[in-house]
Amino acid sequence: MRALVKESAAPGLTLKDVPVPVPGPGEVRIRVRKAAICGTDMHIWRWDDWAARTVPVPMVTGHEYMGVVDALGEGVSGVRPGMRVSGEGHIPCGECRNCLSGRAHICARTQGVGVNRPGAFAEFVVIPAANLRPLPDAVPDEIGAILDPLGNAVHTALAFDVVGEDVLITGAGPIGLMAAAVCRRAGARHVVVSDLNDDRLALAMRMGATRGVRADRDDLHAVMDELGMREGFDVGLEMSGAAPALQAMIDNVICGAKIALLGLFSGPPRIDLNAAIFKGLTFEGIYGRKMYETWHKMLALLESGLDVAPVISHRLPFERYAEGFAAIESGAACKVVLSLD
Repeated sequence: MRALVKESAAPGLTLKDVPVPVPGPGEVRIRVRKAAICGTDMHIWRWDDWAARTVPVPMVTGHEYMGVVDALGEGVSGVRPGMRVSGEGHIPCGECRNCLSGRAHICARTQGVGVNRPGAFAEFVVIPAANLRPLPDAVPDEIGAILDPLGNAVHTALAFDVVGEDVLITGAGPIGLMAAAVCRRAGARHVVVSDLNDDRLALAMRMGATRGVRADRDDLHAVMDELGMREGFDVGLEMSGAAPALQAMIDNVICGAKIALLGLFSGPPRIDLNAAIFKGLTFEGIYGRKMYETWHKMLALLESGLDVAPVISHRLPFERYAEGFAAIESGAACKVVLSLD
């Protein structure tokens, strides 16, 4: 089968033929139809320090995808060939305290599809049947391919009650943009998105944001005055992984505000924790998707009319994968979906 492989400890990926994987006991093989490029894939493409520490080579990469069930391993029930599915990309150990307590999304021994085990930039991928997520008819294939990042957005946006609240989102990447749509759908009063990219801020408005703010030149206090906000934002969603953005969020939320942290920082961020302490702020780190409450909520949101299609900027044949990586690298792309069907 065709697959994108990290062949050696160096930048780039190679499209090559590799053996078709065989599902073992409790596993399912999926014929991949659509796959999307993620920020994690960009780290692997660039082969940065994180990738070098984390990804064994050779490795078939990719973890955002949808397809149809192709073959069943021994002992699998309740699944039939031909089902349209996506899959949870985190494979927990199932034995640790968190797994046994219903917190498998923070299992310390999690394996990642396309990171620690063969992934979905391929014609076929094998995952545990428990990780399989059937797709409702209302969810198109290309949206099915981006449920992994949408799940991150839903998990972050719904970490705290946003009904009637004013929400600040720092970072207008795909996940931040989808989080804006989720917050609006969930009943937030104002959703303000900050970024350094005018095109992304325009897209944020399409996704339901009240205002887009240039972090390098707009005054958040002036924006709050304009919107009639007396004290500050009630909820913050940090999606950028930029220390100045997190500090701006701390400075502009109300006392007692709640902040969900999804963006990953390139190094330890320098922020004023004293300000957070005196304001009595609550922080929650967000990792992946809750298994499987987040999946239930995001599929229900999509079925009820949530529209995240505007974040897909590029649709390319699988063979043109390099164009997709280059478009993301240059900032010209938002989400890139590759077609294998």
